[in-house]
Amino acid sequence: MRAYIGRQEAVTVEDFAELALGTPVELWLGVEGETDEERAAREDAARDILADNPEMPDDLVRIAAQVIEDNPDLFDVIPLTRPARRRRPARKGVAA
Repeated sequence: MRAYIGRQEAVTVEDFAELALGTPVELWLGVEGETDEERAAREDAARDILADNPEMPDDLVRIAAQVIEDNPDLFDVIPLTRPARRRRPARKGVAA
């Protein structure tokens, strides 16, 4: 089954995120090994986008809340059980 957002096909999770954000995910998260200059340029571009679209953070929170509400099973938390502690057998003897 193929998934399209607008006219764009979304194949990976990253595709869905990029299409939802309208920008590449790397713009917001950065990439491993980026230089200080690359990071500054990326952050500058992100600031420009937010300045042009100040409601974007609220829209993203609204989208995330809707995804959680529509798919609660994705966020089920299962408590992990702890293994029973093994006790050492009591030593019978005289301490040196």
